[in-house]
Amino acid sequence: MASSIPGSPTAEAVPGHATVVGRQRARGLAREAWHRFLRHRLALVGVCVLGGIALVLVVGPLVWRTPIDEIDFRAKLRIPSAAHPFGTDDLGQDLLARMLYGGRISLAVGIAAMLIAVGVGVVIGAVAGYYGGFLDHGLMRLTDLFLALPQLPLLLLVMYLFRDFVRKLLGPETGIFVLIVVVIGIVRWMPVARLVRAQFLSLREQEFVQAARGLGAGPRRQILRHILPNAVGPVIVAASLDVAAAIIAESTLSFLGLGFPSDIPTWGRILSDAKDNLDHAPHWALFPGTAIFLTVLSINYIGDGLRDALDPRRVISR
Repeated sequence: MASSIPGSPTAEAVPGHATVVGRQRARGLAREAWHRFLRHRLALVGVCVLGGIALVLVVGPLVWRTPIDEIDFRAKLRIPSAAHPFGTDDLGQDLLARMLYGGRISLAVGIAAMLIAVGVGVVIGAVAGYYGGFLDHGLMRLTDLFLALPQLPLLLLVMYLFRDFVRKLLGPETGIFVLIVVVIGIVRWMPVARLVRAQFLSLREQEFVQAARGLGAGPRRQILRHILPNAVGPVIVAASLDVAAAIIAESTLSFLGLGFPSDIPTWGRILSDAKDNLDHAPHWALFPGTAIFLTVLSINYIGDGLRDALDPRRVISR
């Protein structure tokens, strides 16, 4: 009886004890997910490869200081050598310097477009999954409409219509970067929205959400504190794969001539410039193509590892 008296030490210790237990469980789940990720060998290889590429892109320009726009017609289309480790293009420009510069832009496009896609998808999926009814129906039909649109023709059309206007408004490099990021993010939010909606439809009927609702928690608190944290695992996996998809989309636009201008050497732009010299200068296309391949492949492997690590129903043999 004494333990139930308000203000007694035992009664005051119970909430704190529950909080400690909750934190320990969260740390235990995070530790278990980390161990699962470490068991995924291809994911670890992807982390090492992607980390190495990112490190080279950050540190490389500090070591290799050759200007990206230095023209030397006497050295045009040179094969890889000590003076030019990746060779040169048709203007004698050093490909290593251009690769280091363009790689940072390609990765930045992938990350920024992923953030836009995930942000829009999470908002639409959460609203549709939590409220349901007419709102859910309308948002899902909008999602189906965007899914039915052919992505590449839509990207090309938007870039063709608004490229000149945005370049005049924000500048040639910043304007094209913003336009490409926004356009890719807009056409990539639909899978995230459907995934989040499915998670919300399942989680909103769970006992812990009903208990929070019974204790007076409003919709905002239920979504942000109880449902969304439990749906974040699949979102992280989808986000990692969206980075790879955005890099490929930017490379495709640049290769087709509707991405960054030729003086901004992204990996896709370098490939576009190299397509007419594949017979006598294959190195010009080999290095950017390999960089795109390794980056996208490593991100996909990391996504597979995150999927296995964040899925509590998946049993991994020790």
